[in-house]
Amino acid sequence: MTYHFSKTLNTSFEEAISRVTAELAKEGFGIMSEIDVKEALKKKLGVDFRNYRILGACNPPFAHRALQLEDKIGVMLPCNVVVQEHAPGKVEVSAIDPIASMQAIDNPKLGDVAKEVQGKLKKVIDSL
Repeated sequence: MTYHFSKTLNTSFEEAISRVTAELAKEGFGIMSEIDVKEALKKKLGVDFRNYRILGACNPPFAHRALQLEDKIGVMLPCNVVVQEHAPGKVEVSAIDPIASMQAIDNPKLGDVAKEVQGKLKKVIDSL
């Protein structure tokens, strides 16, 4: 089982970020955190790296349901979506597969929530 869904877009990095954010919003996800890996690596290590951003996407109703079922599920929240530029105009977008990430948790009710979130994240990636 793969742990992500991915799609490569023929667009600029910033346009990809904009499109991903808009598609996530259509499925009820907001961006709770944003990590600019390129900037962080430059600042902390002095190294150059490609455009690479980690978006922490959260769908509050699903997060609330999951937290009610498993109080430590927060270690797996929010759902990460990675936007990375492999070459100019070639940007890959990857979203976590929540079913794969929650496989180790023995809670069938949580699996139902993960399945619903999986469907929404797949829809986001497919719509890009």
